[in-house]
Amino acid sequence: MTTASARLATPAAPGGYRGDLILFMTIAFGVSWASWAVAIGLGGPSVSPLAGQFHLFGAFGPLIGALVIRVRRGRRGRPAPEHAVRFRPANLAWAPLLLVAASAIVLAAAFISHAAGGPAPSLDGALDVIAGFGGPATFLVGLIIGGPLAEEPGWRGTAYPRMRATKGRFLASLILGALWAVWHLPLFFIGGTVQNSLGATTPSGVLFAASSIPMAMLCCYAYERGGVLTSIAVHFATNATMVLLDVQQPVTLAVIMGMQAVAAAALLATIRPADRPTVVTTSPLDSAPTH
Repeated sequence: MTTASARLATPAAPGGYRGDLILFMTIAFGVSWASWAVAIGLGGPSVSPLAGQFHLFGAFGPLIGALVIRVRRGRRGRPAPEHAVRFRPANLAWAPLLLVAASAIVLAAAFISHAAGGPAPSLDGALDVIAGFGGPATFLVGLIIGGPLAEEPGWRGTAYPRMRATKGRFLASLILGALWAVWHLPLFFIGGTVQNSLGATTPSGVLFAASSIPMAMLCCYAYERGGVLTSIAVHFATNATMVLLDVQQPVTLAVIMGMQAVAAAALLATIRPADRPTVVTTSPLDSAPTH
């Protein structure tokens, strides 16, 4: 066996992924926070179109980090992490199934919170939101590109399988969710964003930030079942449903977060070693093709 083929056949030591994680986090946070700092300085998208461009570009920090790690891995001839999920046609069935489930959790929580005194879900309000985006096509494209597509190849497709080399799925998803919440914090200071309208220190703002943790757990479950494409579907469904419902009240946010946490914990507990999809040795972004 040649030296190069030996490197490809030998899995990297779990501790060897620490450098990848540090580099990925440095790039993801560095690119995003630097871009968002410029957007803050320009007054936000509501004041300056240029600020809107920096706001959008900042969302791609995780994707840029994922690409750098993928190139670095290829140049070093290292295999993909053991827990990197391979794209297989059979896994595609998980994407629509979990997309519907993720949306249903948010919708059910909205009705439950309404029964507890929160605002009622409104179809007319949802149609107004879509119209405000410029129509269904613009709404779909904007919600997919600005969040799931820009983030999931990084957080779930790159960071998560490397964290799983030394941690269980519960701990890995919790830690990743906390990091994800911190990564989002500058958005609270960019004028014109949903986070800014909520406020960083209000009950709604705190709950919105904390909700990144159970949502990350759901996305990690989706990744384990079907790869990045499925985590993109869950991320998109959650974001889109919350935007359409205009979720801002603390009671609604609290119920959504609670239901997501319960669902994520229950779903992650159902995964047995034999359930995990076949791992990959060569695949773009260590996961399913493409946020």
